[in-house]
Amino acid sequence: MSSQQPDRILPISAVLDRTGLSRATLYRKVARGTFPPQIHVANRSKGWQESAVNDWLKNPMFWSLDDACQRQS
Repeated sequence: MSSQQPDRILPISAVLDRTGLSRATLYRKVARGTFPPQIHVANRSKGWQESAVNDWLKNPMFWSLDDACQRQS
């Protein structure tokens, strides 16, 4: 058995609380590739992977989507 917990999906309210960003700033950062993108959960539901948000929180000024993609490979 794996002791690793599954990655939770965070709604926008939780992401805003954890990051301290405004909604507009969050979406601006997603568009620029300086914040993790949302993932589709259902037809009308999106959220962020908790692990991706935590990675961003470790180094918010220098996080980039390109770096995150390289780490996953």
